[in-house]
Amino acid sequence: MVKIRSYNGQVDRFGVEDLERRCEVGPAENVFLYTDTMGDPICRIRNSPVYNMLVAELNNEIVGVIQGTIKVVTLHKPPKNAAKVGYMLGLRVSPLHRRKRIGSKLVRHMEDWFISNEVDYAYMATEKDNEASVKLFVNKFGYVKFRNPTILIHPAASNPSSFRSPPGIEIMKLKVEQAEFLYRKVMSSMDFFPHDIDNILTNKLSLGTWVAYWRGESSTGEFGRDGKVPNSWAMMSVWDSGEIFKLRVGQATLNCFLYGKMSRLMRKGFSCFKAPSMPEFFEPFGLFFVYGIFREGPSSRKLVRTLCKFVHNLATASKDNYSSSCNKVVVTEIGCCDKLKLDIPHWKLLSCPEDLWCIKALKNDEDIEAFLEFTKNPQNRGLFVDPREV
Repeated sequence: MVKIRSYNGQVDRFGVEDLERRCEVGPAENVFLYTDTMGDPICRIRNSPVYNMLVAELNNEIVGVIQGTIKVVTLHKPPKNAAKVGYMLGLRVSPLHRRKRIGSKLVRHMEDWFISNEVDYAYMATEKDNEASVKLFVNKFGYVKFRNPTILIHPAASNPSSFRSPPGIEIMKLKVEQAEFLYRKVMSSMDFFPHDIDNILTNKLSLGTWVAYWRGESSTGEFGRDGKVPNSWAMMSVWDSGEIFKLRVGQATLNCFLYGKMSRLMRKGFSCFKAPSMPEFFEPFGLFFVYGIFREGPSSRKLVRTLCKFVHNLATASKDNYSSSCNKVVVTEIGCCDKLKLDIPHWKLLSCPEDLWCIKALKNDEDIEAFLEFTKNPQNRGLFVDPREV
């Protein structure tokens, strides 16, 4: 009989790590990704305000896991614009024990944990073409398709180079207090904006927040704190997920494989061309997650592109203590209708144009008609993606 219980790090760590190694992430026809949690199976949720991992145990063997986090966010659902939400992630079931309703039991127990903590809504994210996941959450548990964010991925260059901003553009790193003030001012009305943004910005994994503006346009004093900002400006923050987990490709499409080989040969034989090279994704690689991207003003598009180049150079130059590999990718996730994607460098070969978020109301007194109306046309509203949930 399958037993569902909370994760115990002292006795479950090796069992969960072994399960993670045996489970692939991603649609089989495209890419298999394997996660290396570097000895901490709950690393992806540890930085959240409230978190939990459940394990499914059968005959003293861990055959399934699921993780969940809880936080308060902005959500434009009448009668109020704030809600306590539970995020479900990391559902894994051993390949040898699938089709035994283990995944369903894990989801049900996680929902029960959410309800015991007075969560208003549960939500999850998956690939749009992950039929098994969609059937489980939408068809069986009544989740509603809610958002189709775009995931943009760009590999960091193999060799660092000195960064120089274009003429007339200034880049400045903000103090945490400045960044918090600006985020609450310009992005707090976005769906899923975390009310504890200060905890994100002060986390050791958050490398900082940078703004770009045209020289001569910056206000006096601390940027933005006097209520004034330049006519055109842009802002983004960086989260180093590679410090807590690594990814590795276990299978790739033929096009991806051939492109990687050819691009490396081009760089080796014709370095003067400076052709971008596909990183060694079959080796462990880390990621820089760019969050809180914002731009304002008629000349702000170039400022976004400049900040992205700055972050890419930052990723290339960074080192970690886990491996000698310098492989990194720069990733961001934005709303599918967000015009920012036109100015964020990315490789279509690696990116995902439409991810899928699904949401479910957990409280019995929820107005179902109002909830369904709320989920119908959310794409025109801004979306804030929490780096703690990458």
